Amino acid sequence: MYWYRLLVMCFSFAPCVAQDSTFQPIEQWKSAVLKGDAMALKSFYSVMPSAQISTTSGKGNADSDVAFWTGLKARTMDLTIAEASSPQPGVESFTLQIRIVGPNGRRTNVVEGQAWQNQRGVWRLVGAKRDIAKLEQPSHPEQEKIYPTGDAREQIRQAMARADKSHKNILLVFGADWCYDCHVLEKAFHRPDIASVLTPNFQVVDVDIGNGNKNLDLAAQYEVPLNRGVPAIAILDSKGKLLYSQKNGEWERARALGPEQLVALLKQWKPRAK
Repeated sequence: MYWYRLLVMCFSFAPCVAQDSTFQPIEQWKSAVLKGDAMALKSFYSVMPSAQISTTSGKGNADSDVAFWTGLKARTMDLTIAEASSPQPGVESFTLQIRIVGPNGRRTNVVEGQAWQNQRGVWRLVGAKRDIAKLEQPSHPEQEKIYPTGDAREQIRQAMARADKSHKNILLVFGADWCYDCHVLEKAFHRPDIASVLTPNFQVVDVDIGNGNKNLDLAAQYEVPLNRGVPAIAILDSKGKLLYSQKNGEWERARALGPEQLVALLKQWKPRAK
């Protein structure tokens, strides 16, 4: 249970900053991926405790993770450290943006969270959260501020007034500036195909949860369980009536969502024509 809690800390409420210098174990891991060397690659994964691998299709282990990376048969691999943090002594956590070109020019974009632990002087990969990226990823999330300060209840009240005049619904987005996937979702909202549905039909209010300690009363009021991850949304009508809320972390892995999924939900909950 200790290691499960550690991984949650690394990949959830963990404020991150950009990593300017390289982390040598990741460079070595990358080299093994490029070589397709399964044995060398597996040597980076922790055995005690065993490495915990999370993907959109479920949980995996070191063997399944090695199989994924070697199966890509990478010819080139561009790796960027988008975020880095030290959640506790001897543990380093990273968000990696990885672009791989394989046989016949096949391109695969991956976003992977990695947690490394120093085990008796050797860095081992103790956890990974891997997703195939379908949306544009933020280049410098630590420099972008999405979530406003101030009274969130008042911001919602003002949005209701605007929504009532313009016959729109209200989209509440619970999250925080440290949340990588919140930045992914924010960028997605500016895509022409998504914005064409979002802008004429919704007033958007970003609700800051801080480090999991702000606006918890609003999350409870609108039936958004923050322990399932952020970003998480609630949709209200112009009078403030709750129409829909995410209860199962549906957008917690926004990095892996396709634009068509966002468009479908927005169309489902846009105001009905008068």
